[in-house]
Amino acid sequence: MLAEALEHLVRGIVDHPDDVIVRDKQLRRGSILEVRVHPDDLGKVIGRNGRTATAFRTVVSALAGRGGARVDFVDTDRRR
Repeated sequence: MLAEALEHLVRGIVDHPDDVIVRDKQLRRGSILEVRVHPDDLGKVIGRNGRTATAFRTVVSALAGRGGARVDFVDTDRRR
């Protein structure tokens, strides 16, 4: 649920919504949502002084509740 919600939010602000990929990775320390975007959109997702990224993290942590989740933003590499 968290990955789908975050993907929907990110797709709404980028210029290349087809390149948005959100992966939910389960690690020992908890869940990490890895967001991959087109290199041209990385600035939009991070925002000025990281404000947009912080807002995404706030929304995800509110949705995640007690379990929590970490969010990492990465630009897409065509070689994947």
